[in-house]
Amino acid sequence: MESASQRPGWGIFWMIVTGLCFVAVTALVKLLGGRIPAAESAFLRYVLGLVFLIPMWRAMREVRLTPRQWGIFTIRGAMHTGGVMLWFYAMTRIPIAEVTAMNYLNPVYVTILAVFVLGERLAVRRVMAIVAALVGALIILRPGFRELDPGHIAMLATALFFAGSYLTAKILAGEVPASVVVGLLSITVTIGLAPFAWAVWVTPSLWDLAVLFAVACFATAGHYSMTLAFAAAPVTVTQPVTFLQLVWSVAIGAAFFGEAIDPYVITGGTLILAAVVFITWREAVLKRRVTPAVPETKT
Repeated sequence: MESASQRPGWGIFWMIVTGLCFVAVTALVKLLGGRIPAAESAFLRYVLGLVFLIPMWRAMREVRLTPRQWGIFTIRGAMHTGGVMLWFYAMTRIPIAEVTAMNYLNPVYVTILAVFVLGERLAVRRVMAIVAALVGALIILRPGFRELDPGHIAMLATALFFAGSYLTAKILAGEVPASVVVGLLSITVTIGLAPFAWAVWVTPSLWDLAVLFAVACFATAGHYSMTLAFAAAPVTVTQPVTFLQLVWSVAIGAAFFGEAIDPYVITGGTLILAAVVFITWREAVLKRRVTPAVPETKT
């Protein structure tokens, strides 16, 4: 059998599929056009996605969690709930390309938070890469040169919440089965979103429900194909492929939503992703795995 490092072609292929799935998620949420409030859209996406937990039910039923683990799962659910709501809100406010480009900040936030949560040490080169990523964010936002939308602030906060969620998952991954980590995230986020959705509830149409179920399907498919990509090739091979998500987002935004092609967004997103790729490569050289691939912090 070939080792993971001998199948980079398959790793790249599955990461391309992953990118297409997550861009489809973004486009479908954009298609809702704000008809359903962000909190309710996020809640319905997770409720409809619970059907995909059926294969995980046996493992979740058999696991015995300690009070500490329940606490970590609760914290992770709360952080992911905040991130998901803000992400859905941002999609109603700013172009798809800007959402995609700012999503690239998630792994950078993980690298920074890992210093405080996991006791990681940052060498000068990784610090420089982080600074470069933050410069990329400034190029996208251009504060002082244009009016910032609340959606931009929401995306900055989204990246922080998802980074925290990823780090808590990293702690749990060594203690409980992966299926339990994934399953309990869906359950805790669904519970966390429920009161916010109830507060702004608008009766959805069958079309709205169909779109949100498609969102759940593409999100699940994206996470599955991402797993196949990581099994086939190292993250240093698959990480650069995530740049295609920005290309597709720009194309879809222009073709279907009339969004202007912004060279600042493309430049800033490219700079952020280049920094993430460098950080990932450095961690591979040092034989440690802290910074996630870009899709690992998706909804």
